[in-house]
Amino acid sequence: MLFRSLNKDYANFILNTRKLFGLTTTTATGAFEPNHYSNLNWVKKATSSDETMATVSSTAKAMNGSYTVNVERLAEGVKAVSSENISGENSKTNIRDQFNLGSEVIEFTITTKSGSKKFSIGNNGADINKDLSEITLNDVVRTINSAKVKVGDKEVSLGLKASYDSSIDRFFLQTEATGKDATLSISADGVGKSFIDGLKLNVTHTKYDENGKVTERIPELLVVNTTGTEPTHSYQGQNALLNFDGAAGIEQSSNQFTINGIDFSLKGKGKFTTTVETDVDAVYEKIEKFVEEYNTLVDKTNKLLTEKKYRNYQPLTSEQKKEMEESDIKLWEEKAKSGLLRSDDIISRTMQNSRTWLYRKVDGVSGDFDMLYKIGIDTEKYARGTTGGKLEINEAKLKDAIRKDSHGVLELLFKEPEYGVGKLKGVNQFQSEKELNSKQIEAKRNQSGLINRLYDNFILGMQDVIEKSGTGNEASLYRSIKSNMLIDFVTNHSSISLIDKDMLSIDKKLDDLGAYLVRKENHYYNQFAAMEKAISRMNQQSMWLTQQFSN
Repeated sequence: MLFRSLNKDYANFILNTRKLFGLTTTTATGAFEPNHYSNLNWVKKATSSDETMATVSSTAKAMNGSYTVNVERLAEGVKAVSSENISGENSKTNIRDQFNLGSEVIEFTITTKSGSKKFSIGNNGADINKDLSEITLNDVVRTINSAKVKVGDKEVSLGLKASYDSSIDRFFLQTEATGKDATLSISADGVGKSFIDGLKLNVTHTKYDENGKVTERIPELLVVNTTGTEPTHSYQGQNALLNFDGAAGIEQSSNQFTINGIDFSLKGKGKFTTTVETDVDAVYEKIEKFVEEYNTLVDKTNKLLTEKKYRNYQPLTSEQKKEMEESDIKLWEEKAKSGLLRSDDIISRTMQNSRTWLYRKVDGVSGDFDMLYKIGIDTEKYARGTTGGKLEINEAKLKDAIRKDSHGVLELLFKEPEYGVGKLKGVNQFQSEKELNSKQIEAKRNQSGLINRLYDNFILGMQDVIEKSGTGNEASLYRSIKSNMLIDFVTNHSSISLIDKDMLSIDKKLDDLGAYLVRKENHYYNQFAAMEKAISRMNQQSMWLTQQFSN
């Protein structure tokens, strides 16, 4: 059906252009966070003077300029590694032989910033229920890596990464988290302590003085705490420490962090320079691609709205199709379908409203760009035989606008309305516009950026189309645009479209007419049977009379 096909085009336009702009993260209802455009990562370009020390990128809210960064210390977690071979001459095929154990159950507890997990390995063990002769060190590794702890009502990872390299016979254990809050302690007794001691772990951690300042980061033999007591040896990681453009003493728990809109990934210590500038070409290309997508949609809708109707080409019956070639059927049906959406009220209104709101002023912007033409985008010149509405870009003017005020360009395109105050009091970003009155919709449009206006208007038009023709098999597609998009259709229309209702009504009329036809047929059959019976009697009487006169 053409309605559903066009609605799918509207939906794909929204999804494709959201992806183009990187607007793919939404709330549960499909709404975007206010000023989400400030987090776009294709607007500004950041470079590092030394990528062996740090790689950088930036979001739209980063300020252009050059920034000096001095990294005094990297963020570290807690690491424990075997200081020497752990198996000696023993077999590595199972942990009983590898560590000279019996058939006991190995028990030990590991505590991290996430919580504490008691491991039980061996016959009747809660984590690995097999004899130690059937368990390898890699089985233990997998158990540690998949360990979970309960935090509130949720289960989260214990936050450890373990591995064993049999080629060098060393065991490795480290916290996934870095920073001062990254901690590690191990408690065990008996066989469990023998097993942990057998790993011969040296732990590299950070020591702090009474004021919480780093004193040293050292490797030392890991001390196993006594089970059931407060750990006397709990090891800590350390925060990264850096100076950013004169701001000294900045600590970060990870080597990946954001300062002033610039994303850093530290790799080494030392001084480097970060330069941030607007990526004019990248921004231009995004807007240009959006305009191309929009113009393609305008072309398609204009064609549907102006298609000629061929009234002499009625839908073919099954009998007619049997007498025609496949190519002839295709050409006939193209003529029969042509003009079905000609001057359609819903499509015309949706496209007209889209054009109208694209060219109107955006209220509340912080810069000078409050209308589309001010950044070098305008409508194409009128041509006879078209309904218009396509956009044209003045490349020089748009690039100049991006260069001068990229934030202003983004605000014009993506600004969010201020919900809950003024004319939008009582309105929130999660509501369907089907729930709003005309004044509320107008107030929302006035405060919205041009692309958000376009999306909202298409969604409203799509809902009208859905009410008329239904969702077909695309309900999930529409919910991916806005999760509550179909609520009105479901609650107010019971998911039955107007066309479906018309078809049900026609089907009922056909059923009624079929029943009427059967009654009429039976009536005439009865009359015909009575007539034939009367004629038969008359013939019999005629034959009797003839016989009598003959005698």
